[in-house]
Amino acid sequence: MPGQSPRTPILIGIGTATQRFDDPLQAVEPIELMVRATQAAGRDAGNPAALLGVEQISVPRGRWRYGDPGREIARRLCSGNPTTVLAHVGVLQQSLIADACECIADGAIDLALVVGGEAGYRLRRARGLGVAAPDQPLPGEPDTVLKAKDELLHPAELRVGLKSPVSLYAILESAFRAKSGMSIADHSRRMAQLYSRLSAIAAENPLAWSRKALTSDDILADSPRNPVQALPYRRLHCASWNVDQAAALLLCSEQKARALGLDDRNWIYPWASTESQHMQPLTARDDLAASPGARLAGQAALATGGLSLDDIDLLELYSCFPIAIEMFARELGAPMTRDLTVTGGMPFAGGPFNNYVLQATCRMAEMLRKRPGAKGLASSVSGILTKQAFGLWSSAPPPAGFHFRDVTADVARVAPAREVLDQYRGDAEVAGYTVLKDGDALPRCIVIADTEDGRRTVASSDDPPVVGLLSEIEGCGKRIHVDGTRFALAA
Repeated sequence: MPGQSPRTPILIGIGTATQRFDDPLQAVEPIELMVRATQAAGRDAGNPAALLGVEQISVPRGRWRYGDPGREIARRLCSGNPTTVLAHVGVLQQSLIADACECIADGAIDLALVVGGEAGYRLRRARGLGVAAPDQPLPGEPDTVLKAKDELLHPAELRVGLKSPVSLYAILESAFRAKSGMSIADHSRRMAQLYSRLSAIAAENPLAWSRKALTSDDILADSPRNPVQALPYRRLHCASWNVDQAAALLLCSEQKARALGLDDRNWIYPWASTESQHMQPLTARDDLAASPGARLAGQAALATGGLSLDDIDLLELYSCFPIAIEMFARELGAPMTRDLTVTGGMPFAGGPFNNYVLQATCRMAEMLRKRPGAKGLASSVSGILTKQAFGLWSSAPPPAGFHFRDVTADVARVAPAREVLDQYRGDAEVAGYTVLKDGDALPRCIVIADTEDGRRTVASSDDPPVVGLLSEIEGCGKRIHVDGTRFALAA
């Protein structure tokens, strides 16, 4: 069924590539996986020659150090000289998809490729065996380099050692739990039930890294393979970044798709892409348990199609940690009883560093093809729930063409920032916290606290009685005394 304009963007091809070799010397490096995924997308489109005409190649940067991976893909698979784009960590992956769609809709290009990949398992195995697994040098500079405009972390957070994603997300989780009024036990059970369901979805996903369905008891189990990372998170709550996966999306205008003689029965249409680029360090956020960006970007995505959440058949919520799913579900008004992922989520399907949204979009498209007229909504996150985006997709053409909306200014108006004090001394109340347990190191509790005049401070304690108590009881709302970067429980 044709769209309303010859410039309507269409997802004509999806491709993925996965490898899993315990011997890292048998495994290929990320650029090879990206090439394989791109080739698969060309075959999936129904005409591999479509790759020859690609005019723009966008790649989210991974842990690799390639200078211009898009140029290498173009050298191998394209006939022209496409524009290459490299997006650093801190740029929403959905933004690359949106840019490709906008360029097509505006007539700037006809064919675009968005591709990314990682070989984290290869790296992990190489480190474990003490062997080298270098990537080939790919020097050069992309035509366009995208970077976040601000730092993701506040200096006060760094000064107390609050920098790992798991610790920062765990603090948001504690604030969300407290605001929800759940006990620690009830909250742990709910997370376990959610993640048990994710694992069951992954078990049915042929592309998933782990296809073993787990019970709630498995998620809660205290074992060497499931240790506490940062309370309340265990290993099974965390994204599996050490995977070897790549994904490619091949997009073009409807006009070009018809010129290539492609079968429209496999076409998937991007209806909308919405995003908030408002950057606010975690500590400065007025409400640690809310995400105005997710709420407004989600509402904007649905509004472009005149839809409600009830009209969405498939939902994919970014799943690096439980709070990303829970907070986005709450902001969208999605019940936790519905399926919130099509892949099985980053802990089970695999969460390749800075590339998961492409993997999820491939799976979303695959499922939409089997359901004529169905609609899917996929979220994207960058930073510590810092930026938010949504992609709205359907197997049916959009009623009014593709729409892009940036809600950054709207989010800024409703998201006041707290002043963060670096060397506060005085009483405060815990707004969010976590306990870090790192091997044989002394456990440590880190808090974000509200001062008596409504400002914020960050402090830590490794005092065993304090750490022990806050490992067992709800710490949010507790009164503490802060002395610089250290805290003690108030008398």
